[in-house]
Amino acid sequence: MQYSGCEADNRYLYTNTWLICSNLENSTMDHAALVKLVRQVCTEFCAELTQDEVSKFVRYTRLVTLQPEQVLAEIGARGESFFMVIGGSIGLYQITQQSSLQVGEIGSGGLVGEMSFFDKRPRTLRLAAMQEGAALLEISRGMYNRIVLDEPYVSSKLLEFVIRSLDSLVRDLSEKNASLHRQLKEFQPEQ
Repeated sequence: MQYSGCEADNRYLYTNTWLICSNLENSTMDHAALVKLVRQVCTEFCAELTQDEVSKFVRYTRLVTLQPEQVLAEIGARGESFFMVIGGSIGLYQITQQSSLQVGEIGSGGLVGEMSFFDKRPRTLRLAAMQEGAALLEISRGMYNRIVLDEPYVSSKLLEFVIRSLDSLVRDLSEKNASLHRQLKEFQPEQ
């Protein structure tokens, strides 16, 4: 199991979080329990927020549960929402006519869909739940705009979290790109 986002590498917390999320039916959960879960799972986002501020944030979201391998978003779709993973994980897939290649995985505490949401360009990857399914908080464009107006401190912390998430992605891809270039150089003949 790969852990990413702000959950850290805590298998016990992950297992208990997923047990809570796997019992969700029809995307309903007691608000207080959901707030507690968000605080446990997404420690990086919640680090500078009070219990009340996390509760306010959760009120602007919608709980989404996905079955194993259920698609959350397709390539080419415009991002009108982004999601905070609170249970399970989301696989990132490049799709061609010949194959489907998993290029990443976002675990509990991470964000998915934020790039397309903010740049308003079509998605370049398919997002789908992994084998264990997933539970997410959806932040729609309308709710994001409302939280920016109604809760400026909470929205600023959310935006900082999005920026750190995208920064981490860029740094990771840069490292992988540099590594691939070094490997290619090893196979190129000397001139």
